[in-house]
Amino acid sequence: MKLDIIGDLHGCFLELKELTTQLGYEWIKDYPQHPQGRKLAFIGDLTDRGPKSIQTAELVYTLVKKNLAYYVPGNHCNKLYRFFLGNNVQITHGLETTVAEFNSLGPEQKTSIQQHFIELYETSPLYQILDDGKLILTHAGIQKEDIGKYNKKVKTFVLYGDITGESYDDGTPIRKDWASSYNGDSIIVYGHTPVHQVRVINRTYNIDTGAVFGNQLTALKYPELETVSVKSSMPYTKEKFRRY
Repeated sequence: MKLDIIGDLHGCFLELKELTTQLGYEWIKDYPQHPQGRKLAFIGDLTDRGPKSIQTAELVYTLVKKNLAYYVPGNHCNKLYRFFLGNNVQITHGLETTVAEFNSLGPEQKTSIQQHFIELYETSPLYQILDDGKLILTHAGIQKEDIGKYNKKVKTFVLYGDITGESYDDGTPIRKDWASSYNGDSIIVYGHTPVHQVRVINRTYNIDTGAVFGNQLTALKYPELETVSVKSSMPYTKEKFRRY
């Protein structure tokens, strides 16, 4: 199994195109394909805040549909899914940018995009167990003892991380550093919490290097465990990055 696992996209389509090209993918028929059969993997938060959320989500839908990529949802994906279902969600924390893009489209486009994203979300696992359990792809993390479980508690952890129920002054939730005590055999690749550089600790890899906050979009090559990054075109927002 040879994968290129890409961190939180948040609508950074141009960076995605540059990164996949750097990884050796060829853009044929408007989507990337690798001449040696490598696949892409996306660890959630495809949309919100960035400039091309709809295009990004549509591309991932196409890749998954053609069996060229893996995908697991993030908390922003979950919220967009609930919005498309017609649930009463707050159009905040970046969702407003995706909704504005969506509302600028014609009726037929809107229907198609809505159906595609609902299908993508509903047919994708909460997290991926790959390579006979050697590799776990998850949005915000997972505890060793929860691998193979899919209850409400695990879903909350996978989508939001090890939240405490408390918040910082800006309203963002306080999260415990679960990776610092992870002692499992599986390699866990996740994102959700932006960091300036890929964080490697206890066989866990946080590859969300804050593309939408002006830093980098990063891929982790598997099984090589090498990282490849491209610079972001977005404005740099220092306060969005976690320091351990």
